[in-house]
Parts: sequence; structure tokens; C-alpha cells
Amino acid sequence: MKTGKAAVFVKPYEFEITELPTLPIDSDGILVKITSSAICGTDLHYWRGELKPKAPGKPGPIILGHEMTGKIDSLGSNITTDSMGQKLKEGDRVAFPYFFPCRRCYNCMRLEFNNCPNRFRFRGSINELPYCNGGFAEYYYLFPGHFVFKVPDELPEEATTSVNCALSQVIYGLQQGGMKIGDSVVIQGAGGLGINAAAAASEMGAANIIVIDGIENRLELARKCGATHTININEITDKNERIEHVKKITNQRGADVGLEVVGYPGVVAEGISMLRNGGSYVEIGNIWDNSDATIDMSKLVWGMTKLIGIAHYDPYIIPVALDFLVRTQTKFPLTNIISHKFALDEISEAFQQSEWIGKNSTSGLTRAILVP
Repeated sequence: MKTGKAAVFVKPYEFEITELPTLPIDSDGILVKITSSAICGTDLHYWRGELKPKAPGKPGPIILGHEMTGKIDSLGSNITTDSMGQKLKEGDRVAFPYFFPCRRCYNCMRLEFNNCPNRFRFRGSINELPYCNGGFAEYYYLFPGHFVFKVPDELPEEATTSVNCALSQVIYGLQQGGMKIGDSVVIQGAGGLGINAAAAASEMGAANIIVIDGIENRLELARKCGATHTININEITDKNERIEHVKKITNQRGADVGLEVVGYPGVVAEGISMLRNGGSYVEIGNIWDNSDATIDMSKLVWGMTKLIGIAHYDPYIIPVALDFLVRTQTKFPLTNIISHKFALDEISEAFQQSEWIGKNSTSGLTRAILVP
């Protein structure tokens, strides 16, 4: 039986490297050999202990990691094409959602696959469920019916690692926020999601793209990837001054769309105050438990603000994201988001270097990937 390494999350700040067997391949299943997995902000929340892994069954050691790409190791006998009808064979590079809608619930019947309440039923403690269900490992199993998309040959690994999370998430978020050509967009956070959001907003026709963060090297990359304006919170320390700065850029109207991708509740009220009357605030980052934000509800009412929560995306966004990367690979240096590479055995060091709390620089690190 084939085995592979996995980095098992045991408790906050602690991983254990172990060798585990792979799953038998169903005739409609696909075993993926992971080629790279990124450390997303969500993973840092888990690592710090701010967020408990949402998985069925009893709690226990679990394999984290969801922002990944890989190549087909073993293909079920019934699988000949990807979800778009392109021919598939062993060795092909693929991208896929890290969640798995059941297609047999109320939300799935309404084609709201990202809203499926059962989409993480395949994940859980390694004591209960097969281990090929997390990105910080050598293998990942796509169960029968999982969406899968062939990666264009011209895209480098550094461009495709984050397709199934950061890039697809923000493209879907901008769409749900109703962004139009000529709009002004304010993006809170210049990590992987924020920088991808700047590029996506630029390609979608935004006139003003304002990115806010406290780490200058990230803001510099955001400017190269479509941001027309940046705000460093260490230079403009007062939130009211930041709000007024956004108003000045937008002819005192405020932004049409706001994206929160920094992941802390304290920024929510500030972001909403940066919007115009009738603007949309897309909340993506605050996924951790008890992330309470104090909001003056009268501002939502009188501002006629649309507050939109986004978790995951419709799977059709992945081929949209891949096409976007092919079109813009010479326009935006999105491959530079992946700044550091670590072996799977070096996962603890990778997380320590990825930690950004309390720092105003990250020694050039914007996003780290693990290469099994």
C-alpha cells in the first residue's frame, strides 16, 4: 500500500510529521500528488488556537491546509476528463475546490454549492477519517463527484498554488459585491487575498483600488498588482484620517465596494465608514470564533449599505481564475506573492516566519508554500 507524509496539527503551535497510507482509488476518484500548499491566513488562525477546525466527528489531530495544487497520481478507471470536459491523464496538473458540496441538499439543489452545509464532511481527525483530506501532506484524495480542473501548461506553480482559495475567493467576492467598471474599491489587508483582489479589481475595470495594510513590502507588491493607492496604517495611524483619505480619493463619495480580508473584527466599522451611500461591504476575513464586531446599525440603514458575508465560492470560479492568470501573467507579478518555499518537514519554521502579528515587516515574506 502506498504511503505518504503528512504534517498533523496536534495543538496550537505544534505539528507532527507522520507517514500514513493513502486511500484506495474508487473508479470515479482521483488521488492527487500535492506539489505545493500555501500557508493561508486561515491556517495561521488555526495555528494560534483562535479557530477550531470545523470537521465532523470527534475532535483530534487533523491535517490542515487547503490552498494547494498538484498533479494526478492515480486516476479512477471511469475518469477521462475534468469538470470542463478537457482530457485528463496521470501526471496532469490540476486545481480543485478544497470543499466538496454534497449535491443532495436544499442549497445544492439551488446551485449554491458554496453554501452547502455538508461541504466539509470528508474532513476530520486522522483517528476517524482517511488522511488524504488536508493540504499539508503529500497526497490529497478527490472523492467521486469532486470538481477538478486541468491547469494550463503555461502557468507556473507559483501562480496556481493559491487559485483554489485566495484568487477564487476574491473574484467571487467582488462579483457578489456588485463591482462595476469605473468603481472605487477599498481592500483591507494586503496578504495573499488582498493582493489578488487588487489585481482582480483592476482587470474587472475598477478606477480606484485602495489597499490598506501595515506591512510596507506587501503594499509595494499590491501597487505592482493593480492598487492605485495604498494606505500604511503605521503612517496614518488614526482611523478617522484613513477614512477621510479614502473619501478624498473618491471625490468625497466613498468607495463603491469594500473587501475585508485582514481577518480582525476591529477593522469592520472603519471599512463600512469608507463606503459611499449604497455601497457594498464584502466580509471575507473574519472567520474565527467569537470575532465580534461593534457596528452602528443606523449607519447601515442610513447609508443603505449592503453587508455581504462570503465563505468559499461557486466552483465555476476556478476556471475563471485560471483564465485570468493566463491573460495577466505578464501584467501583474502575482507569482511574487509566493515569496518563500519550505519542505513539509519545515512546517513549524514556515509558520513562525509567516506570523505577522506585532510586525511591520516580514523580512520580505508575503506568502509561504510547503513543497512536499
